[in-house]
Amino acid sequence: MSTCCQDKSQSPALPANLRIALAGNPNCGKTTIFNALTGSHQHVGNYSGVTVEHKSGQADFCGHNVEVVDLPGIYSLSSSSPEERVAADELLHTHVDLILNIIDSSNLQRNLYLTTQLTELNIPMLLVFNMADEAREKGFVFNFPMLERFLGHPIIETVGNNPSSLEAMKEKAIDIIAHLDTRVPPPHIQYDEHLDAAIADLEARIATRDLKHDEHISNRYFAIKLLEGDPHATAMPAIADLLPLSQKYREQLAASHGVNSETLMADARYGLIAGACREAITLRVMHRREISDKIDAIVTNKFLGLPIFLLLMFLVFVFTFTCGKPLIAILEFVFHQLSVAISTHWPAGRAEFVRDLICEGIIGGVGGVLVFLPNILLLFLAIAFLEGTGYMARAAFIMDGFMHRFSLHGKSFIPLVLGFGCTVPAVLATRIIESRRDRLTTIMVLPMMSCGARLPIYALLIPIFFPEKYQALILWYIYLAGVIIALFAAKLLKNTLFKGENEVFVMELPPYRIPTVGSLALHVWERCLMYLKKAGTFILGASIIMFFCNTFPRKTSDFTRDYEAEISILEAQADLAPEAKAFQIAELKAERQAEISAATITGRLGHWLEPVFRPLGFDWRVDSALIGAIAGKELFVSQLGILYASDDNGDGTDTLKEKLRANYTPLQSLSIMIFCLLTIPCVGTMAVVRRETRSVLLTIGQAAGLFIVAWILAFAVYQIGLFLGLGTHLLS
Repeated sequence: MSTCCQDKSQSPALPANLRIALAGNPNCGKTTIFNALTGSHQHVGNYSGVTVEHKSGQADFCGHNVEVVDLPGIYSLSSSSPEERVAADELLHTHVDLILNIIDSSNLQRNLYLTTQLTELNIPMLLVFNMADEAREKGFVFNFPMLERFLGHPIIETVGNNPSSLEAMKEKAIDIIAHLDTRVPPPHIQYDEHLDAAIADLEARIATRDLKHDEHISNRYFAIKLLEGDPHATAMPAIADLLPLSQKYREQLAASHGVNSETLMADARYGLIAGACREAITLRVMHRREISDKIDAIVTNKFLGLPIFLLLMFLVFVFTFTCGKPLIAILEFVFHQLSVAISTHWPAGRAEFVRDLICEGIIGGVGGVLVFLPNILLLFLAIAFLEGTGYMARAAFIMDGFMHRFSLHGKSFIPLVLGFGCTVPAVLATRIIESRRDRLTTIMVLPMMSCGARLPIYALLIPIFFPEKYQALILWYIYLAGVIIALFAAKLLKNTLFKGENEVFVMELPPYRIPTVGSLALHVWERCLMYLKKAGTFILGASIIMFFCNTFPRKTSDFTRDYEAEISILEAQADLAPEAKAFQIAELKAERQAEISAATITGRLGHWLEPVFRPLGFDWRVDSALIGAIAGKELFVSQLGILYASDDNGDGTDTLKEKLRANYTPLQSLSIMIFCLLTIPCVGTMAVVRRETRSVLLTIGQAAGLFIVAWILAFAVYQIGLFLGLGTHLLS
């Protein structure tokens, strides 16, 4: 570890509020470094006006508190995409003390193109040759002093998951900032003679304008952007009068060289990169085929690729259920014992409503959702592992041709996979799809992917009604059904509402890697924190509201039968067998509770909806739970927990699972899961769909269409099952 970072007292005196930006291509390891630097001190949101993620966080650089900004992954500083525009704006209009240009050192020539453009900004920069271990494995040997002379910036090697290399990077960054007064600006890239003359003329003219940009930025950068015809530069009012001159230069250069000025500059940059790499990089003789290529020969095979993908997804669900089952049992026991303990020790006749609120509303509602936290975390752990290895990029490649058969864009696969986690970020991820038609099609079918909020519903019902040996298979079928229905829905939409040709799908396949324990732990921790935060706020509030809806208005004795008198008469009958007496008393208590529940807000709404949902096999309790699920799918489980907790007729020892097993059949549970899979998305999803599509009509149409599809398919499953006599009894 560096001396600087070991001894804070030796850190150089620097201004407060240092700001460092991370810039680099996609798949260069930038996010890994950002997470390692900032840890839990991160802030994530969206840039104003665009659906590009904004990440920043605080980090300790050798005793200095530094704000680290993670710019979107980009290949260049042009303004051809929202990510590039955002990165350029961040560097031009906010102060940045240093750029950490993260570079995949095993893929240098492609990564350095962005470096040449960042150099033109004249912001101090440290070139971070990341993934140094992979570069060495590929046989690359770098002459760093020579590369530094060519590129004009200091270089340091890192391995993103190696703390010691990151400490060395921090020390180097602080050293550069501390000696900015002696910094020598990097040499200009030498373009064509005529092009350099045009740049110099425009630069001199721009120097007289007030562009309102950060003081580091050179006027040369804006001159180059004018000659490239960059939309961001040409839209700047301060240099609007220079547009005719820059257009004249572009026409002259095109006439004399046969190509436009943008191509001329790109050629010069690539020439510099090629020359630097040729002189400063050697490659050890290696004839063996790369391990990634060997694996890809199997997993991306046109015959084996899809079956392997489906098998891996099945194994993910086996892992989720098998490892989650004992953890869920422990949580169920803890929450049940907590409820029993509170009920047992609560003083009789004192604030019984508060006791019921705690036991039935909070523990029955929130606890009923929290018990499935192990399933959710295990699912995300498995998906994070597949993403970290690089397999999910291959899965997108594999699915591209298959998805084109259903008129979906190959890039749609990435949002669809994210939909297994949460539909909201999945909708935001559709911004990578350039075609508006393809993007809208993907958004419309995304809610059919089983999000993490639906998993508690499956995790509750599947173990109750299906034998253990079939549980992972049933879950796999549910997820697969959502994918298949989404594909056919996309085909229908592209042939009707969103007609148009699909664009070509180009995607980089990163090398295979073993994810670090730290990165996986951070991913799971973020999901755990998100779920606990949701349970402690949104679900808690909704559970309390639902408890009141399940409790009020209360029927008075004037409007109910005198069940106590009937029970007393039964208890006094000496000629009645004890078993028959107990059964009749239990029946009377159940009737009393049903009458009380039917009078509540929830009961009335549930009974009012019964004619709509009875053909699907739902009773009024399921109907009312579906209403709550519009706010959040987890609330379906929460509402059932509250309802059956309030319907407790005896000693309170029956768990929710036992009560559900006594009241429903496997066929009904399957119908419920199909309906919950496909029905109206949660309000959060509808809000983001409205924002992304900019159409209230499309948002309402999506919700209505999903409800209709869900009703029809659940109706078909239930009625066909009844006709064939399938699933009407518990399976063994």
